[in-house]
Amino acid sequence: MAALAISAPDFRHLKIDIKGTAPLVINRFSAKAMEIMRQTQEAGSTAKSKKTRDPKDFDALYEGAKHISNEGWEGIHAAAFRNAAISACRACGFKMTHAKLAFMVLSDGFDRVDGAPLVRLTSGEAEPWTAPTRNATGVVDLRCRPLYREWSATLRIRYDAGMLTDSDVVNLLARVGLQVGIGEGRPDSKQSAGLGFGLFELV
Repeated sequence: MAALAISAPDFRHLKIDIKGTAPLVINRFSAKAMEIMRQTQEAGSTAKSKKTRDPKDFDALYEGAKHISNEGWEGIHAAAFRNAAISACRACGFKMTHAKLAFMVLSDGFDRVDGAPLVRLTSGEAEPWTAPTRNATGVVDLRCRPLYREWSATLRIRYDAGMLTDSDVVNLLARVGLQVGIGEGRPDSKQSAGLGFGLFELV
């Protein structure tokens, strides 16, 4: 039996500029929602099953849904691009399990609330966007989220050159921009058929 030869890691880096071709909607789990959930779980069986509903503060929901870094700039969860690229593998025959190991989208900073890795938005100004949605119980609710009509970013990719070429990475990201999208209302949304949001082109 021939001896197994394991090659040395050959990781390389790419910078890819992207520009939105459709609006981008961000939906970060707010600090207030996390605190309410924590208090309910800590209360255990003493938690009230029915509580007085506080008036909904749409401005607070809008601000709470943004990804803001420790330095104060707005961004996108870095994992959104990696997850979208893994999903795009279905369209080009590359194994999704291999894609999980093949590349990583590097962060430009971290969310000041939950520490999530972020890709910085290099352009784009948010505006409130209120739309109906269904919660986990099927009840229709109104949600207010930040929407960026025009936006751009620079992705810093680290990839395994033993598994992918630089052109493979570029083409995979191009498919993400054309077919998958990122953020709420993207074509590849698990919750719906999407609204065509979160699409982009490579520039």
